[in-house]
Amino acid sequence: MTDTERPFSLRSVALAAYLPTFLFSVGEGAIIPLIPTVANNLGATLAVAGLIASMVMLGELVGDIPSGWIVSRIGERTAMIGGAVLAIAATILCLVATNAWVLGIGIFLIGIATAVFALARHAFMTSYVPQRYRARALSTLGGIFRAGWFVGPLLSAAVLHFVDDTQIVFWIFITTCLGAVVVLLVLPDPEAMFGRAEQVTAADGAVRTPGEELAAEESHGLGRTLWNNRAVLLRLGTGAGLIGALRATRTVILPLWALSIGISERDTAIIIGLAGAIDFALFYASGQIMDRFGRLWSALPSMIGLGLGLLALAFTHDLSTNVQWFIGVAMFLSLANGIGSGILMTLGADLAPPANPAPFLGAWRFTGDLGGAAAPLAVAGITAVVSISAAAGVMGVLGLVGAGILARYIPRYVPKRPRAARAAPPADA
Repeated sequence: MTDTERPFSLRSVALAAYLPTFLFSVGEGAIIPLIPTVANNLGATLAVAGLIASMVMLGELVGDIPSGWIVSRIGERTAMIGGAVLAIAATILCLVATNAWVLGIGIFLIGIATAVFALARHAFMTSYVPQRYRARALSTLGGIFRAGWFVGPLLSAAVLHFVDDTQIVFWIFITTCLGAVVVLLVLPDPEAMFGRAEQVTAADGAVRTPGEELAAEESHGLGRTLWNNRAVLLRLGTGAGLIGALRATRTVILPLWALSIGISERDTAIIIGLAGAIDFALFYASGQIMDRFGRLWSALPSMIGLGLGLLALAFTHDLSTNVQWFIGVAMFLSLANGIGSGILMTLGADLAPPANPAPFLGAWRFTGDLGGAAAPLAVAGITAVVSISAAAGVMGVLGLVGAGILARYIPRYVPKRPRAARAAPPADA
């Protein structure tokens, strides 16, 4: 049966792809805001707590390298299960950690597991969702991820209301990962649900599904692809790296700031969870803005907002109203981030060669993840040498620099209504 003949509805992928993703994201969202607090309870200074929190992004960057090879060898579904199992093992290591450095190793492994799970779910959707539905399915997948990051912190806050032990949040992640594994194991085979996935013959002669081939190509020849596309990656790719940097800074600096001004673990989780609701609510609006007015109208307000928000935060640490300022800035940063939902993957899709997009997309994603991994390390370093206020200020300035780079190079490399945008709606980055 051909792709156009196969009956399909987006509801048919909800349990097989969306529910495991939602469960994994809820668990990850439950622990991320409280990693600095757990590290601090194990004796870490504020700067070291920031360094440990950054291990998630560093793990994702490292995990990007082998994840394509893994998915192409063992398949999408098995890789998703493997990623969840690795996350469980890493979380158990965090639970038994007796010092901050062992905790950091566990968080780093969680980042690797996240990279494998993320690519596997992308490849899974590529294999089993017909082409004409794929963009909508992937965009919804991005919204599901953001929904998990909204629910997770609120779930942590609810549990911490009854159990006065911050490490309980790791049990939430273990439970949600087990739930994802069970869903993937007990549901019918995807071929029975969606029809047999199309098989393609790769250049190396291997027969794979489109998703497995996508994963294999994304991990193949990364260095060569970076070199061949060095012009656009050094220019617009630098802007993409700064987008990743500002997003990662927001993820790390908010819980770190809350710890530094004495906000309780439960209140930190509530504030970050409510901020996540704003982020989640805007993912569809961002796509509409990009399609109707152009990519710049999403990217520029997002980066300016993130930069100004961090700059404002930098001057509030020692004020008597620092908690109120923290809440307001956290909501503002989520608003700015939400307006930019999907910008990285959308720009990547616009720039990638239509005949063979996967290698370029792998290099493009690597630039964003590189910024995402470097920024939290910079935050930890500046906090150690100067202060957390200085770290917020420096990253805020970098956000405005990134806005300038995007303003210069998006119009140069991406037309206002690129062909890729007409062919498919944007997906979430």
